[in-house]
Amino acid sequence: MKHCGTQKLETERLILRRYVKDDAEAMYKNWASDPEVTKFLTWQPHSSQKVSQRILEDWVKQYAEETTYHWAIVLKNNGDEPIGNISVVHMREDISMVHIGYCIGRAYWNQGITSEALKAVMDFLFDVVNVNRIEARHDPRNSNSGKVMKKCGMKYEGTLRCSDRNNQGVCDACYYALLKSER
Repeated sequence: MKHCGTQKLETERLILRRYVKDDAEAMYKNWASDPEVTKFLTWQPHSSQKVSQRILEDWVKQYAEETTYHWAIVLKNNGDEPIGNISVVHMREDISMVHIGYCIGRAYWNQGITSEALKAVMDFLFDVVNVNRIEARHDPRNSNSGKVMKKCGMKYEGTLRCSDRNNQGVCDACYYALLKSER
């Protein structure tokens, strides 16, 4: 892989950019404090804006590493306020594979925003970073997340039973992936 770190990406409706420390209020308000958004995620809703601030400070420091790929999702017509998050949450250099995670504020669900962001990130990772495999997973009770993956061309590879844990407890995990050669 040819690592270059988190680069600004632009789509028709979105800007995907690096976080800055001033994003804590929007992060907390738009998604991180909402138990519905975090229902099937692996981290608890933030109890205060201070929690969001501490996490953002860590994320901003991680940008010093060229292997960090972590974007704030911003609507072009909404100023510079983040409405969601998309990132590489796991990487295997030996097989040129990345695992993507994402979430978006409830007010922005079912508008194609997450699919648009995922498609842009996948294109960047395949074309610029030279990744061979991009994968993602979701709890089968969160079928909308699977729809995002399918919409971006990812192929269902199977469900691993009782193989994951999220805010609902131990759960199954539906895996999707796309290889660079399948685009």
